[in-house]
Amino acid sequence: MGAAIQPTDLGFFATLAASPSLSAAARELGISTAAVSRHLAQIEARLGVLLVNRTSRRMGLTPEGEVFLEHARRILGEIDDLDQLLADARGTPKGLLRVNATLGFGRLHVAPVTSRYVASHPGVDVQLQLSVSPPPVTDDLYDVCVRFGEPADGRVIARRLAGNRRLLCASPRYLAAHGVPQTPDDLRRCNCITIRQGDDAYGTWRLSDARAPATGEETVKVRGNLTTNDGEIAVHWALDGHGILLRAEWDIARYLQSGRLVQVLPDYRTPDADIYCVYPRRHQLSQRVRTFVDFLAHAFATAGAAQPR
Repeated sequence: MGAAIQPTDLGFFATLAASPSLSAAARELGISTAAVSRHLAQIEARLGVLLVNRTSRRMGLTPEGEVFLEHARRILGEIDDLDQLLADARGTPKGLLRVNATLGFGRLHVAPVTSRYVASHPGVDVQLQLSVSPPPVTDDLYDVCVRFGEPADGRVIARRLAGNRRLLCASPRYLAAHGVPQTPDDLRRCNCITIRQGDDAYGTWRLSDARAPATGEETVKVRGNLTTNDGEIAVHWALDGHGILLRAEWDIARYLQSGRLVQVLPDYRTPDADIYCVYPRRHQLSQRVRTFVDFLAHAFATAGAAQPR
């Protein structure tokens, strides 16, 4: 009698569990929906338990399915690690690399570096997923995550890629029409462009006077008539003269250099949000993870050296 669990079941079920529906899993696997349903039914019949609750709209894992998924991902990870160790002996990174980054920063900065990386390492297949609210790095959905701020979780490795300041800025046209703020309190009377992203407190800006660090931090609740969850849209609204924006230096450096945006309250600092590459500790032996992180670090260090200060 054959084993209840076949090796091919593990990858199949991991893909299925990451998909919102059977049809989405079929597209990812390159087979028909009927074939997905049939394979799942065969696994459940061999195991004698239900792994997935199916409804007309969506599907969800049963408790047994959650256990199966946890072990499937662990086994697949161990197989992948073994493959990478053998690949390291050959000196060639290869295989699938799953990368996650935030929406705007990933589009503007991580995607171009990824393009250059795969050109240099054709044996690696990169899946780049951009998220408004990035998932926890311990969920094992990704091999490498690019994040703002150093994570406190000791189960992951965090490598600092570059410094990152958030700057207040506005277009010269807006400042000419409405005046230039002189103190953080003046921001309460300005039209401020706000961004809803992640766990950041919406519309709350924290500023400290770099000339007098002992005075502490001042929290300002700002208001405005434009709000978005996309940083690139917010930058364009600032360029259009709609108000004052708080945005990462990496996203506005070129506009500050050209004069299309002007820094506001330059003597006041906001909390730094340095850029980190984060990955599970078990991936530290993976050559494709190491080479990708090194590639990112070099690219960001080069770009960071060109940032205006």
